[in-house]
Amino acid sequence: MENQIFELQYALDTFYFLVMGALVMWMAAGFSMLEAGLVRAKNTTEILTKNIMLFAVACTMYLICGYEIMYGGGYFLSGIAGGDSLVADALKTSAENGFGGDSVYSKASDFFFQVVFVATAMSIVSGAVAERMKLWAFCLFAVVMTGVIYPLEGSWTWGSADVFGMYNLGALGDMGGFSDFAGSGIVHLAGAAAALAGVLLLGARKGKYGKDGSIKPIPGANLPMATLGTFILWMGWFGFNGGSVLKLGDIANANSVAMVFLNTNAAAAGGVIVALIAARMLFGKADLTMALNGALAGLVAITAEPSTPTPLAATLIGGVGGALVVFSIVMLDKLKIDDPVGAISVHGTVGMWGLMAVPLTNTDATFGAQFIGLVTILAWVFAASFVTWMVIKVIMGIRVSEEEEYAGVDLSECGMEAYPEFTGAQGSGK
Repeated sequence: MENQIFELQYALDTFYFLVMGALVMWMAAGFSMLEAGLVRAKNTTEILTKNIMLFAVACTMYLICGYEIMYGGGYFLSGIAGGDSLVADALKTSAENGFGGDSVYSKASDFFFQVVFVATAMSIVSGAVAERMKLWAFCLFAVVMTGVIYPLEGSWTWGSADVFGMYNLGALGDMGGFSDFAGSGIVHLAGAAAALAGVLLLGARKGKYGKDGSIKPIPGANLPMATLGTFILWMGWFGFNGGSVLKLGDIANANSVAMVFLNTNAAAAGGVIVALIAARMLFGKADLTMALNGALAGLVAITAEPSTPTPLAATLIGGVGGALVVFSIVMLDKLKIDDPVGAISVHGTVGMWGLMAVPLTNTDATFGAQFIGLVTILAWVFAASFVTWMVIKVIMGIRVSEEEEYAGVDLSECGMEAYPEFTGAQGSGK
């Protein structure tokens, strides 16, 4: 009878894990729509190509080596071919740990859930380097980021792998007081750090900053599309945070999932409201793009700990994220760090806030440990990404020519335009 109950729980937890992973995969559509809406029309096809390319690269590289680096075991290179029994393994684990003691789901579902997180981290980079980066240089970086940089960082936090003897060096997961429930630092700060390294080497878009220090706004071509993308991301985030509970097959975890969903939604709402207020105070207008980034900022802020805050606390945590993202975007512009979609501010600045906010509601976390984790993730990913970008720059270059940038990277990189009938060939969105 106990085995029958276990098998039911196993099926339910595995199904839940897969559905949550599918929701996170849907975030790829959200990033695609958001970025396509916030770039100029002449760069739309290329940004969409990058998004589908990076997802495919992430899935393949994580299959080849990323999962091995992050979790060890070499399961997907040898386990399936060996014909091992997933259910038998799970039953053995349950017997060792006690029924219901640990999460129970198939290794295949675990891989699927983890791989869509890798793709999310890489998607963050795409928008920040938009409108002036070579497509194949970006693709080459995606290979390294999803195959090595992110998995190694993940092994220090969520994983248990001993890779090149480095696991003990950066074992944040074993450090008392460090917690990152669904990845404000592990996923979002990591993606932003990689993006920042690329942007610093890449430089700003032509005409963005004047010689007199002026800042020229470059509006996106399709704000309805950007808004749709934000709502898709908002929806996908329920899988991102909710799936990180890891199981659903008992009362305690079912209640935990419900609270995570509630707090995730509350934080996003708080981010929108505060971002709109901050934009009104700074610019005198209700800035839609700031509202969109405010929603994402609230979601990033709560991702590090969506299970322990009260709904009101989650709203306030998201609200602080909404304020931070507005001021961060303005500050980066003053520093002439050109990020067309605000990805570095949303995922980096607010990702840091998310990590540092954890001890406010989670008594097991400490501010010191959270800060050490923040610095470790930021330093490793930024340094490794900067070196990788630099090598790619030396080998093949990372930026298109000034003429190609002016005409639009749709033409130079993809040979087609997203809206040829509406804007005409050769230079849409000028």
